[in-house]
Amino acid sequence: MKWLYFILSHSIFIALCAAGLALQTIQLLHLSASAYIHGFIFFAVVSSYNFYWLLSKYSFRSTFSSQSFLHKEITSICIFFAAIAGMLICYVQHIIPIAIILPALVLTCLYCLPLIPVKFFYFARKAGVLKTLVLSFTWTYVTVIIPLQKPLLDLNNAELFLLSRRFLFMLMLCIIFDTRDVIIDKVRGLHSLATDLSPKMLKCLILVIFLILFTTNFLFRFYGITFAQSVALQVSTIILLITYFFSTKKQGYLFYYFGVDGLMLFSALATYLASI
Repeated sequence: MKWLYFILSHSIFIALCAAGLALQTIQLLHLSASAYIHGFIFFAVVSSYNFYWLLSKYSFRSTFSSQSFLHKEITSICIFFAAIAGMLICYVQHIIPIAIILPALVLTCLYCLPLIPVKFFYFARKAGVLKTLVLSFTWTYVTVIIPLQKPLLDLNNAELFLLSRRFLFMLMLCIIFDTRDVIIDKVRGLHSLATDLSPKMLKCLILVIFLILFTTNFLFRFYGITFAQSVALQVSTIILLITYFFSTKKQGYLFYYFGVDGLMLFSALATYLASI
């Protein structure tokens, strides 16, 4: 099982999920995209998440030894630079407009802002709701806008429909992780949607998001989504809600980093099979 923990702990699996959602975007809109775009997204997620985890391990240490840090985190550091190289290779093979990539980079930096161990940036640790919304929109942007290579203002109705649904889907996933991290976030002085809302309000929010996703799915015919794809999306939404209720009980590492994250890949695979 060591290989599985390696893949999960170094964000390789979640990067595969991101590439899967990007492919889902293309399929639902009946478009085509270069494999290098999906490769770029995969390596971008690997690099950004490894950078985030490295930064988080540095931010909350009372003492810090660069030699000890490099020794313990050498694998993550190597994966980070290998992912950067992978991004560059994919980018050279298929040029993505800088105007499309730059907002994703800005969003990633905003999410990492609370981890910067400089007092000037400590205000970001109290961002609360904004922190969760930024992460949800970052995932939405990376898996919708980058594969489409279109600015937000140029999206048509079908693309906006998919963008809004993806955002709500990712928001539910982020709330599940926020709920898990409530205790440690409070210890570290970090705020999120789960720390700023009561469990009852959070549950109500989850149900509202689910109802919006569930009901809007019946509009699929207006946006070119086939009946089979719509069923796949509906099944994914229902399983996501069930997963949320399971997450309210104490769960382990694999539940979150394989089960919860895996719902993204499940949704992508379900719509892929429905598209055949």
